[in-house]
Amino acid sequence: MAESSFSVGDRLADAILNLVAQVPPTREEASDAPRAAAGRVMRVASAKAALTAGGLALPTGPAGWLTILPELLAVWRIQAQMVSDIAALYGARHAPTREQMLYCLFRHAAAQAVRDLLARATDRWMVQEASGALLRRAAQAIGLKLTQKVARRGASRWVPLVGAAGVGVYAWLDTRQVAQTAITLFQAPAGDAPVASETGQG
Repeated sequence: MAESSFSVGDRLADAILNLVAQVPPTREEASDAPRAAAGRVMRVASAKAALTAGGLALPTGPAGWLTILPELLAVWRIQAQMVSDIAALYGARHAPTREQMLYCLFRHAAAQAVRDLLARATDRWMVQEASGALLRRAAQAIGLKLTQKVARRGASRWVPLVGAAGVGVYAWLDTRQVAQTAITLFQAPAGDAPVASETGQG
Protein backbone atom coordinates (compact mmCIF):
# COMPACT_ATOMS: atom_id res chain seq x y z
CA MET A 1 0.00 0.00 0.00
CA ALA A 2 2.83 2.43 0.90
CA GLU A 3 4.54 1.74 -2.43
CA SER A 4 1.27 2.27 -4.28
CA SER A 5 0.65 5.56 -2.45
CA PHE A 6 4.15 6.72 -3.29
CA SER A 7 3.61 5.86 -6.95
CA VAL A 8 0.35 7.80 -7.12
CA GLY A 9 1.87 10.72 -5.23
CA ASP A 10 4.88 10.78 -7.53
CA ARG A 11 2.68 10.83 -10.63
CA LEU A 12 0.64 13.66 -9.17
CA ALA A 13 3.83 15.58 -8.35
CA ASP A 14 5.02 15.28 -11.95
CA ALA A 15 1.62 16.43 -13.23
CA ILE A 16 1.65 19.41 -10.85
CA LEU A 17 5.16 20.49 -11.89
CA ASN A 18 4.22 20.27 -15.57
CA LEU A 19 1.09 22.31 -14.87
CA VAL A 20 2.78 25.22 -13.08
CA ALA A 21 5.62 25.29 -15.62
CA GLN A 22 3.11 26.42 -18.27
CA VAL A 23 1.22 29.34 -16.75
CA PRO A 24 -1.65 30.20 -19.12
CA PRO A 25 -1.80 33.73 -20.55
CA THR A 26 -4.59 35.86 -19.16
CA ARG A 27 -7.72 36.82 -21.05
CA GLU A 28 -8.43 39.79 -18.78
CA GLU A 29 -7.19 43.35 -18.22
CA ALA A 30 -6.79 45.36 -15.02
CA SER A 31 -10.19 46.30 -13.63
CA ASP A 32 -11.42 49.36 -11.75
CA ALA A 33 -13.54 46.96 -9.69
CA PRO A 34 -11.30 43.89 -9.43
CA ARG A 35 -13.21 42.21 -6.60
CA ALA A 36 -16.45 42.16 -8.59
CA ALA A 37 -14.65 41.10 -11.76
CA ALA A 38 -12.80 38.35 -9.89
CA GLY A 39 -16.14 37.13 -8.54
CA ARG A 40 -17.41 36.82 -12.11
CA VAL A 41 -14.32 34.88 -13.17
CA MET A 42 -14.67 32.64 -10.10
CA ARG A 43 -18.32 31.83 -10.83
CA VAL A 44 -17.64 30.94 -14.46
CA ALA A 45 -14.60 28.81 -13.59
CA SER A 46 -16.40 27.04 -10.72
CA ALA A 47 -19.30 26.06 -12.96
CA LYS A 48 -16.93 24.89 -15.69
CA ALA A 49 -14.87 22.85 -13.23
CA ALA A 50 -18.00 21.21 -11.79
CA LEU A 51 -19.30 20.22 -15.23
CA THR A 52 -15.89 18.97 -16.36
CA ALA A 53 -15.21 16.91 -13.22
CA GLY A 54 -18.74 15.53 -13.07
CA GLY A 55 -18.63 14.51 -16.72
CA LEU A 56 -15.29 12.75 -16.40
CA ALA A 57 -16.51 10.96 -13.27
CA LEU A 58 -19.44 9.28 -15.06
CA PRO A 59 -17.56 6.08 -16.08
CA THR A 60 -17.96 3.46 -13.35
CA GLY A 61 -16.05 0.43 -12.15
CA PRO A 62 -12.43 -0.23 -13.21
CA ALA A 63 -12.75 2.07 -16.22
CA GLY A 64 -13.56 4.91 -13.86
CA TRP A 65 -10.12 4.72 -12.28
CA LEU A 66 -8.57 5.67 -15.61
CA THR A 67 -10.36 9.04 -15.59
CA ILE A 68 -9.18 10.23 -12.17
CA LEU A 69 -5.89 11.84 -13.21
CA PRO A 70 -7.40 13.38 -16.39
CA GLU A 71 -10.21 14.77 -14.23
CA LEU A 72 -7.80 16.37 -11.76
CA LEU A 73 -5.66 17.80 -14.55
CA ALA A 74 -8.66 19.22 -16.36
CA VAL A 75 -9.90 20.96 -13.21
CA TRP A 76 -6.41 22.25 -12.36
CA ARG A 77 -6.08 23.76 -15.85
CA ILE A 78 -9.39 25.57 -15.42
CA GLN A 79 -8.23 26.82 -12.03
CA ALA A 80 -4.83 27.88 -13.40
CA GLN A 81 -6.53 29.99 -16.07
CA MET A 82 -8.72 31.50 -13.37
CA VAL A 83 -5.69 32.41 -11.23
CA SER A 84 -3.99 34.02 -14.22
CA ASP A 85 -7.13 36.03 -14.98
CA ILE A 86 -7.56 37.16 -11.37
CA ALA A 87 -3.93 38.31 -11.25
CA ALA A 88 -4.52 40.45 -14.34
CA LEU A 89 -7.73 41.92 -12.93
CA TYR A 90 -5.78 43.12 -9.90
CA GLY A 91 -3.21 44.80 -12.15
CA ALA A 92 -0.37 42.28 -12.05
CA ARG A 93 2.11 43.36 -14.71
CA HIS A 94 3.28 39.83 -15.39
CA ALA A 95 1.71 36.38 -15.42
CA PRO A 96 1.77 34.55 -12.07
CA THR A 97 5.05 32.81 -11.34
CA ARG A 98 5.29 29.04 -10.91
CA GLU A 99 5.48 29.58 -7.17
CA GLN A 100 2.42 31.83 -7.04
CA MET A 101 0.46 29.39 -9.16
CA LEU A 102 1.42 26.43 -6.98
CA TYR A 103 0.49 28.41 -3.86
CA CYS A 104 -2.90 29.49 -5.21
CA LEU A 105 -3.87 26.06 -6.50
CA PHE A 106 -2.94 24.02 -3.45
CA ARG A 107 -2.73 26.22 -0.34
CA HIS A 108 -6.22 25.26 0.84
CA ALA A 109 -5.58 21.54 0.29
CA ALA A 110 -1.97 21.25 1.46
CA ALA A 111 -0.91 24.37 3.40
CA GLN A 112 2.11 22.68 4.98
CA ALA A 113 3.38 21.60 1.56
CA VAL A 114 3.54 25.17 0.24
CA ARG A 115 4.87 26.72 3.45
CA ASP A 116 8.47 26.77 2.18
CA LEU A 117 7.41 28.94 -0.75
CA LEU A 118 6.73 31.83 1.65
CA ALA A 119 9.04 34.49 3.03
CA ARG A 120 8.21 36.88 5.85
CA ALA A 121 7.56 40.48 4.80
CA THR A 122 6.79 42.61 7.90
CA ASP A 123 3.48 41.23 9.20
CA ARG A 124 2.59 39.38 6.01
CA TRP A 125 3.92 36.54 3.91
CA MET A 126 5.34 36.87 0.39
CA VAL A 127 5.46 34.06 -2.15
CA GLN A 128 9.14 33.92 -3.08
CA GLU A 129 11.08 32.49 -6.00
CA ALA A 130 12.06 28.89 -5.34
CA SER A 131 14.69 26.52 -6.68
CA GLY A 132 13.70 23.59 -8.83
CA ALA A 133 14.51 21.23 -5.95
CA LEU A 134 12.26 23.15 -3.57
CA LEU A 135 9.43 23.20 -6.08
CA ARG A 136 9.75 19.45 -6.56
CA ARG A 137 9.69 18.83 -2.80
CA ALA A 138 6.57 20.95 -2.50
CA ALA A 139 4.92 19.16 -5.42
CA GLN A 140 5.78 15.75 -3.95
CA ALA A 141 4.33 16.75 -0.59
CA ILE A 142 1.16 17.95 -2.33
CA GLY A 143 1.01 14.74 -4.35
CA LEU A 144 1.23 12.59 -1.23
CA LYS A 145 -1.42 14.72 0.46
CA LEU A 146 -3.74 14.29 -2.51
CA THR A 147 -3.45 10.49 -2.65
CA GLN A 148 -6.31 10.26 -0.14
CA LYS A 149 -8.44 12.38 -2.48
CA VAL A 150 -7.56 10.04 -5.35
CA ALA A 151 -8.64 7.04 -3.28
CA ARG A 152 -11.98 8.69 -2.50
CA ARG A 153 -12.47 9.58 -6.15
CA GLY A 154 -11.77 5.97 -7.11
CA ALA A 155 -14.35 4.70 -4.63
CA SER A 156 -16.95 7.09 -5.99
CA ARG A 157 -16.52 5.61 -9.45
CA TRP A 158 -18.48 2.55 -8.29
CA VAL A 159 -21.59 4.65 -7.61
CA PRO A 160 -23.08 5.84 -10.91
CA LEU A 161 -24.45 9.41 -11.14
CA VAL A 162 -24.36 9.97 -7.38
CA GLY A 163 -20.57 9.72 -7.41
CA ALA A 164 -20.32 12.00 -10.42
CA ALA A 165 -22.56 14.59 -8.77
CA GLY A 166 -20.41 14.55 -5.64
CA VAL A 167 -17.24 14.99 -7.67
CA GLY A 168 -18.81 17.94 -9.47
CA VAL A 169 -19.80 19.64 -6.23
CA TYR A 170 -16.32 19.10 -4.81
CA ALA A 171 -14.71 20.65 -7.90
CA TRP A 172 -17.06 23.64 -7.61
CA LEU A 173 -16.13 24.24 -3.97
CA ASP A 174 -12.44 23.57 -4.59
CA THR A 175 -12.33 26.12 -7.41
CA ARG A 176 -13.93 28.78 -5.24
CA GLN A 177 -11.28 28.18 -2.57
CA VAL A 178 -8.53 28.58 -5.17
CA ALA A 179 -10.14 31.84 -6.29
CA GLN A 180 -10.25 33.21 -2.75
CA THR A 181 -6.55 32.44 -2.28
CA ALA A 182 -5.72 34.19 -5.57
CA ILE A 183 -7.80 37.23 -4.63
CA THR A 184 -6.00 37.50 -1.28
CA LEU A 185 -2.64 37.11 -2.98
CA PHE A 186 -3.07 39.62 -5.78
CA GLN A 187 -4.98 42.37 -4.00
CA ALA A 188 -1.69 43.74 -2.62
CA PRO A 189 -1.10 47.50 -3.16
CA ALA A 190 0.12 48.41 -6.65
CA GLY A 191 3.87 48.19 -6.93
CA ASP A 192 4.30 45.79 -4.04
CA ALA A 193 5.17 42.13 -4.42
CA PRO A 194 2.01 40.02 -4.16
CA VAL A 195 1.62 38.85 -0.57
CA ALA A 196 -0.76 36.63 1.31
CA SER A 197 -1.70 36.20 4.93
CA GLU A 198 -0.02 33.48 6.93
CA THR A 199 -1.01 29.95 6.05
CA GLY A 200 -2.84 27.70 8.44
CA GLN A 201 -1.64 24.41 9.80
CA GLY A 202 -3.36 22.18 7.19
